[in-house]
Amino acid sequence: MNRTVAEPHAALELSFEEMPNLDDLALEDDKPAGNVRAEKQERLLTEALYASWPGPGKGRPFLALANIGLVYALKRPALVPNVLLSLDLQPDDDLSEEDRSYFVWLRGKAPDVAIEFVADLRAGESTARMREYARCGVPYYVLFDPNGLPDDGLLQVLALREGAYEPTAPGWLARVGLGLVLWEGTYEGTQGCWLRWCDRQGRPIPTGRERAEEAERRVQTAESRARQERRWAERLAAQLRALGVEPSPREDG
Repeated sequence: MNRTVAEPHAALELSFEEMPNLDDLALEDDKPAGNVRAEKQERLLTEALYASWPGPGKGRPFLALANIGLVYALKRPALVPNVLLSLDLQPDDDLSEEDRSYFVWLRGKAPDVAIEFVADLRAGESTARMREYARCGVPYYVLFDPNGLPDDGLLQVLALREGAYEPTAPGWLARVGLGLVLWEGTYEGTQGCWLRWCDRQGRPIPTGRERAEEAERRVQTAESRARQERRWAERLAAQLRALGVEPSPREDG
């Protein structure tokens, strides 16, 4: 049988008119496809907690997950928050079949925070899904629009009160022991406005890399201070010798 072998990348040679509209691309469930920046943002919100946050209190573990199904009732479609945080849950050593999703009845509680990135209005983050999160019993529901404008509200945090969500200040979520802050900076080589967890003073919870860089800066500062002290001691000794005084040897300890 004769077969025609296509030239490499021939299928990708499309005219401008044939190029698909990126806004129309979707996953199997008809939700807009994700993107690299969203993946970085998800990792920033989860990795920083595991790298630097001791948890809500001594002996209280936590579970931070990205882009995983949240199943709270039978015969109800799973919610898929970009990031969820659940306190007082120990990560499982054995990632079994059950750990493909967050089953509320197996975990024993709803997550404490669910964060959605507003990528496309068709996704319904602020309407139908908000009602689903309220029905699930998630105390804090967060909407973050990385492509929005500051005046339009990049960040919206809602607190569950009597079965409905009400706006609340993002700076400190008392039930969680964390806050949320918008941070301008560079993460993994990408400059922009990022959503980050923060402490009560508004300081971002550092990533593992940021902690390592801060430790390196402290070492460099200490070494620089030590060099300055040695130069000062050498100048002082030279001045004393010029006056005919032999400086006493320094005794450490």
